Amino acid sequence: MKVVAGSASVALGRGLGKALGAPFVETAYEKHPGGFPDGERYVRVLGDVAGDDVVLVQTTHPDPKIIELLLLVDAVRDLKPKRISLVIPYFGYGRQDQRFEQGEALSARVLANHLQMGVDEVFTMGLHNPEVVKFFDVPAREVSGMPAVGRYLKDRDIDFVLAPDDGAVRHVKEVAETAGKPWDALQKTRLDSYTVKFEPKRLDVRGKRVAIVDDVISTGGTVALAAKELKAQGARHVLAAAVHGLFTANAWDKLAVCDEVAASDTIPSRATKFSVAPEFAAAIRTTR
Repeated sequence: MKVVAGSASVALGRGLGKALGAPFVETAYEKHPGGFPDGERYVRVLGDVAGDDVVLVQTTHPDPKIIELLLLVDAVRDLKPKRISLVIPYFGYGRQDQRFEQGEALSARVLANHLQMGVDEVFTMGLHNPEVVKFFDVPAREVSGMPAVGRYLKDRDIDFVLAPDDGAVRHVKEVAETAGKPWDALQKTRLDSYTVKFEPKRLDVRGKRVAIVDDVISTGGTVALAAKELKAQGARHVLAAAVHGLFTANAWDKLAVCDEVAASDTIPSRATKFSVAPEFAAAIRTTR
């Protein structure tokens, strides 16, 4: 078995190779200094993978990484491996999993149809809707990243973990079980696509250290409001933790209310504090 990674997931790819006991194959992403003058992607796999099981790792965010991944699949397939297992740590465009208006593109299905070409199986993580795996015609599996969050929090000085809304309760339960911490949840009401409010709820947080846990931090609005509520109720320290850290628009400004922000290596950022490589490695082993 060998591991190949796109430029969005090099660190995770190296970690996955270590977890699997598999060599990491280097890849070149530029043919000329600065890349092609028109910004088009370039890839070249720099090792021999003929006859090998290849684990190909690439997050599909931002958009150019999708094109890079399609090129990588083609490059690896041309080297005649025995098998290609595609790991998509963060599945971009996965939120549009159904049509709400006539004429809308079903982006999750479109991406699944194209990314599966030339691969034998797919692993991904933290889908907006677990049903998205059904868009793939090859075997596809969603791997939970919550145990990785739990491992990170287990050795932290945290009194309990909190779900920012009902939708995150299933995540916080899994994290709490791994971390060995008690948990609670806030009740959120969404007013529109950009505005939420929390229903009044008294929590036993005065003087305590609390971790807000969710699957993804995008604009940071929900987490920031939850952190403000916790601080208003006397929390001493608020840590925001998520599997995916997108941090779009002015997310970091909003998250200034938090004392710490931590995310996994599915999308590398300044908040990356822990890895989901063990989760993907365990899932891959079950298919061998």
